[in-house]
Amino acid sequence: MITTTTKDAHRAVRRVFVMAIVNCNSDSFYPQSRAADTEAAVEKALRAVEDGADIIDIGGESTRPGAAYIDAEEEGRRVLPVIQGIRRWSNAPISVDTRKAAVAEAALEAGADIINDISALEDDPDMGRVCAAHRAKVILMHKKGSPETMQNGPFYHDVVAEVAAYLQDAAQKALDAGVARENIILDPGVGFGKRLEDNTALIRRLATIRALGYPVLVGLSRKTFIGELTGRGVEHRLAGSLAANAAAIIAGADIIRVHDVKESVDMVKVLNGVVAETLGNV
Repeated sequence: MITTTTKDAHRAVRRVFVMAIVNCNSDSFYPQSRAADTEAAVEKALRAVEDGADIIDIGGESTRPGAAYIDAEEEGRRVLPVIQGIRRWSNAPISVDTRKAAVAEAALEAGADIINDISALEDDPDMGRVCAAHRAKVILMHKKGSPETMQNGPFYHDVVAEVAAYLQDAAQKALDAGVARENIILDPGVGFGKRLEDNTALIRRLATIRALGYPVLVGLSRKTFIGELTGRGVEHRLAGSLAANAAAIIAGADIIRVHDVKESVDMVKVLNGVVAETLGNV
């Protein structure tokens, strides 16, 4: 489902995938990403597919800085009907943003394809087994601390080296749990326990993460660091998000997780048209 290079008669072009965010909660940091109920979430997901999204990412629990943990029963109640609703109309790949093995297992049984685990299998010891048993793809993300505390004075000596080492260990844990190598995707966790300088360094040196041998996902859309760079509030960070994602793609990102699908799809098309050879050589 996710391969990183396609070829035509003239050039090699790295395939970049656009993942659409659909939040089934009332407290994600960008209000426009929230869906009030199951019907609204399904409609939002199907519209994203029409706009060109390659993957739909369903989230029942906000993981913004300061967000509180919710239990598996409540998270399942929010996301499972949405997965089932999407599957009635579309076979688009569905990712579920969860840290809980019980939610992951139910989601995969309901028709999801990918588990997006911001804890990189750390929060629930059964997560690796569940992903392996279902032959699901799994996104392993770096974060420092928990969402409740991760922005309380984060510090790194060399953020890129430290994040790369963490993700290499996380990938090995997934392999040890039985997850196939081709089903592992890495996410450096921009905005998750990082300062502005950490976030920009990770984007600039994304090739270091990609050199670990796995596809790389980035979630940059409308995040605080874009506001810090532009001075704009979350509602006015589209241009900054497009610029950040373009920089990340040039640096090696294979998947961009976004709120604004149509604009991001257009950006990827233009980027491929202008600097295709550069993308193919990353």
